[in-house]
Order: sequence, then C-alpha cells, then structure tokens
Amino acid sequence: MEAILLAGGLGTRLRSVVSDRPKPMALIQEKPFMEYVIRELAKQGIDQIIFAVGYKGSMVEEYFGDGRGFGVACAYAYEETLLGTGGAIRNAAEHMVGERALVLNADTFYRIDYHRLTRQMEEEDLDMALVLRQVEDISRYGQAVLRDGRLTGFNEKSSQPKPGTINGGVYLMTRQLIGEIPEGKVSLEHDMIPQWLLGGKRLGGFVNDGYFIDIGIPEDYYRFMEDVEKGVLTW
Repeated sequence: MEAILLAGGLGTRLRSVVSDRPKPMALIQEKPFMEYVIRELAKQGIDQIIFAVGYKGSMVEEYFGDGRGFGVACAYAYEETLLGTGGAIRNAAEHMVGERALVLNADTFYRIDYHRLTRQMEEEDLDMALVLRQVEDISRYGQAVLRDGRLTGFNEKSSQPKPGTINGGVYLMTRQLIGEIPEGKVSLEHDMIPQWLLGGKRLGGFVNDGYFIDIGIPEDYYRFMEDVEKGVLTW
C-alpha cells in the first residue's frame, strides 16, 4: 500500500519556533515529526511513501533518502510553485505504482486503522474514503457529515458553537479520481470534494477517535513533544 504525504506548505504559523526547516521536519527528540508519521504508517504495512514537497524539500529527501532505513520505499514529487492540496496530490500521483493511495498531511499525526479505509472502499465501491473526527465546536472549522457511512456534507459553516464532526485530513483515493484534479493550484478541500459531492461521486468514510495532533501552531508542537516524552505514543 502506498501513501502520499503532503509536505509542501510554508508553515508560517510555526516559524516563530521552527524557522530553519519545513514544518513536518520540526524536531521532536532529535527526530523530525514526519519520522513518527512514517513509522506509524510502516507499522501498518504501508511501504511506499511519496513525499509531495516544496519549501526546502531537499531537506526531506536528504533525511529519508530511499526510505530503506525506515522500512519503506520513498519517492519525491517537487512543486516549483505552490499547488494547493489538490494540485500537490495530482503532481505526486505521477509516482504512484498502484491504483489507489492514502493521502495525509505530513504535519498531522492521527492514529487510525488505515486498513479500515481500504475495507470500506472495497465493500461500498467508493471513489474516495476519508476519516472524520469529533470536536466540541465545529464553528472553528467546517462541518463534515456522514450518513450511513456516506459523505453528505463537507466544509459546512456554522456560526453557532456546537459539537460535531469535521474533516480529519486522511483520504484513500483512486488513481482515476486523482486524475480528475486539474493541473495547477487546486484545493482538495474547497474545490474538488464539494465538486465531487455535487457530481454524485461515491464518497464515504468513518469517524475515528484515535490520538490526533496538528503541529501547525507552537502550542501543539510543544504538546506533541511532551506526549512523546511522556510515552503517550509508543511504536
């Protein structure tokens, strides 16, 4: 199984504490954050990693190399200009060897049974399977809605604070669906997923309550560091 790791963002919100490297390469106990992500993937049998890289992407390639030391095989898809999430996925798909791939944000760690996505995609004949997570206040995000395992709403705004489910940023996508993403700068979340929903694509998924963190801001970067030091996460 293969995964595309989106690692091309500029990481501007974390620059005050991590200014010399791409955000996913921020150090946690002398290891880049992304190493923890990759070791979690490898533990679940995901052995092909495609890095979608941009800002200082060579630092990623220099560290992970061919991936052999991390139990995976690595390829690198460079962005000359910022392509957005959708454009980055399309660009990285040139390195795919199979007919589907996981897509993850390289600056988030989400403990998930990734094979559950595979099973759901196969059993329900989905074009894309994705993971949602429960939050106390969806007004900070856009609500994503599942009914009987099928996605019926995405990035729905709410001005009222209330609990609900939001996009977890983990997708299993077919090569055919990725091929429908136009070239250039495209957002998966704001452009393609709403368009696919309107067009009747079969999108589904599940809500996962496993450990989640996005190190996009200093507070969460330090929280992940503390969690690793406390042994909250083990490999």
